[in-house]
Amino acid sequence: METFIQQIINGLVLGSMYALVALGYTMVYGIINLINFAHGEVLMVGALVSWTIVTAMADSGLPGWLLLLISLVASIVVCAALNFTIEKVAYRPLRNAPRLAPLITAMGMSLLLQTLAMILWKPTIKSYPILLPTEPIFIFGAVINTVQIIILVTTAVVLAGLMYLVNYTKLGRAMRATAENPRVAGLMGVRPDMVISATFVIGAALAAIAGVMWAANYGSASHTMGFLPGLKAFTAAVFGGIGNLAGAMVGGVALGIIEALGAGYIGALTGGVLGSHYQDIFAFIVLILVLTLRPSGLLGERVADRA
Repeated sequence: METFIQQIINGLVLGSMYALVALGYTMVYGIINLINFAHGEVLMVGALVSWTIVTAMADSGLPGWLLLLISLVASIVVCAALNFTIEKVAYRPLRNAPRLAPLITAMGMSLLLQTLAMILWKPTIKSYPILLPTEPIFIFGAVINTVQIIILVTTAVVLAGLMYLVNYTKLGRAMRATAENPRVAGLMGVRPDMVISATFVIGAALAAIAGVMWAANYGSASHTMGFLPGLKAFTAAVFGGIGNLAGAMVGGVALGIIEALGAGYIGALTGGVLGSHYQDIFAFIVLILVLTLRPSGLLGERVADRA
């Protein structure tokens, strides 16, 4: 029972980070029907910017939580500027092109960002400093630490704020209108270009938060760290229903729990043939099953709510 509770906790933490990144995918797709495969690299840039700020200010005497907060703000600013630029330079000129062109461009942008990050930060894996207390907190025999609690709380607050933004603010109404029909929204006074740019900026902020969380939780950062989380977050977005905000949240958390439970029990299920390091296969098994049995995802694609 302790193992089950521990894996549920691990799954919720992992799924929370997947959900934040998946929201970026689903928001962009909801607006312009584009899968931004460079989104995982935005997570990577956020983590490396945070690492740079934290290590540069290590001797400042500031408390760890303040260093983490400062680095998080810096990461959000840098990632927002990066995604804003990517949209302007790489995606906007191809907005009316055949769908294959922006898709290939997104893949190329992902490789470009990885290469630039490798040049800027070097290819070595960076050890992310421990900034918060590490004393374990026991819950029914399972263990959770301060970083994981902050990840869960931060994710819940961010997701609630995003839902409020999309459903109850002027920008959110503009997003939904643009997702429904950009031309008609433009005739009603909405500026689609501004809405699309804002969507990329918000998605980048979510990815930056996830990147800092990822680095702080696992204690490392590198130029390749964004590829697999980005791919799994895309899987989570499809799992929940691409274009559906609630679906991205559900898909992210569900995928995290599936992975964690798989990692905890795969050894017993396979008689020791497979170990916990094979947990990545579960994400793609889920993707294959969802695309085969329910292509629209668990909650389906709700066009009116796409943002």
